Amino acid sequence: MGSFSIWHWLIVIAVIAVLFGGRGKLTNVMGDFAKGIKAFKQGMKDDETAEAETPPKVTAQQSAGTASPAATDRPAHDRT
Repeated sequence: MGSFSIWHWLIVIAVIAVLFGGRGKLTNVMGDFAKGIKAFKQGMKDDETAEAETPPKVTAQQSAGTASPAATDRPAHDRT
């Protein structure tokens, strides 16, 4: 009752063989995972710097105070 059957041991051996067997498969998987995280962080950093570098656009109407931004964002048929 306390010991595992042959099927349990075969599954455990198969999992160990997949994780640690042959040419460092686990290290390759973890290396690819780390590269993905680094690429994600780099992309987030690029987005933050791009947003900081480009100031918001101000049109002549908005700076003169003649139209509110909400009125110019909606199509003409939606304005009431």
